Amino acid sequence: MNKIVEPPTLTRLDHWLQRIEQHLADQITTPFAIRLWTGRTYRFGVGAPESIIEVKNNRGLIALSRLDELAVCEAYMQGNLDVSGDMLAFVGLRGLLRDYHPLHTLGRRLLPWFIGREQTDRLAIAAHYDFSNDFYLSFMDPTRCYSQAVFARDDEPLVDAQRRKLDFAIESCNLKAGERVLDVGGGWGAFTEHAGKRGIHVTSLTISRESERYLADLIQRLELPCRVVNQDFLEYAPPEPYDAIVILGVMEHLPDYPAVLAQFQRLLKPGGRVYLDASAFHEKYSKPTFISQYIFPGDHAYFCLHTFLADAAKTRMEVLTVYNDRHNYFLTCKAWAQNLDLARDEIVRRWGETLYRRFRLFLWGSAHAFLYQSMSAYRVVLEFGAGKSHI
Repeated sequence: MNKIVEPPTLTRLDHWLQRIEQHLADQITTPFAIRLWTGRTYRFGVGAPESIIEVKNNRGLIALSRLDELAVCEAYMQGNLDVSGDMLAFVGLRGLLRDYHPLHTLGRRLLPWFIGREQTDRLAIAAHYDFSNDFYLSFMDPTRCYSQAVFARDDEPLVDAQRRKLDFAIESCNLKAGERVLDVGGGWGAFTEHAGKRGIHVTSLTISRESERYLADLIQRLELPCRVVNQDFLEYAPPEPYDAIVILGVMEHLPDYPAVLAQFQRLLKPGGRVYLDASAFHEKYSKPTFISQYIFPGDHAYFCLHTFLADAAKTRMEVLTVYNDRHNYFLTCKAWAQNLDLARDEIVRRWGETLYRRFRLFLWGSAHAFLYQSMSAYRVVLEFGAGKSHI
């Protein structure tokens, strides 16, 4: 796509919009409109607009004219652009935009080489998770599970679908009261509480200070047979192996699959199982610049199933089951996004408009990606067998 010249004033607006329509006409499948701060509205596509991009000022107009995804996202977060109508339709317009920022991509890939894997992970986790716990609790369900639920039907309450997923994780690992399980990336204690109430002894690993404090309080308050340890998963060396390992939505932060699989084998008893779930993409490090700059910095990577399975085949970890959860993650992100919108006033009052808009783009954008198959998600169950390891 050729570069569109930025319009510095409204006098060139008509010509600029005509050029946009010429460039994008054959790509517009969802009708939308652009409404200026003057009140004038321009329509694109056939039919009534499903979303309207509200251009608040000339800065918003310049950002829009670049047809660059990051520039549009930043203009929205700063309030120079706004959206009315269907937010899911709006984030679907990203297909009309460019997203080429090679220096940013190179920088995040090189970061672990300069400061080390553990420090990179700690910085990335802190950037995403070390907001107030109350912020995340404002859009999650009462289980506080921050990965995909497993729905029996599309209109099932999120809390019921999350409990079904947590039950599935316990049953897949054949866990019973008194057995020991390592929960990698404890978050807000969804698995720790769910399993701990059944008498399962959970060690919850985290490298987030906010998460560590939350988990410690939860374990003490509910008198769970569990503990929290602030340590990187790949550095963790307990005195005895575990019966199982559970990883809920954390594989995206563990892109070195050979190292992860080797650690599974060090940490598990023979016959021990691993349950993991993750958002996925066919290329591990391919993600929007907006996500890598404002949501998951560092070299956070989507789970790449075929690469992981190829690496697992070289180890003593046997893959037992794989489930495609793409639709489940769409329903989960949609529910989170709707909850976020319902809590908007409280979120803006406590944490500001910019954070609300940042996560609104993230959650609705993720829902769209899962719905239209640009992303997927999986549950995987593995068992530590007795075969010969090749690593």
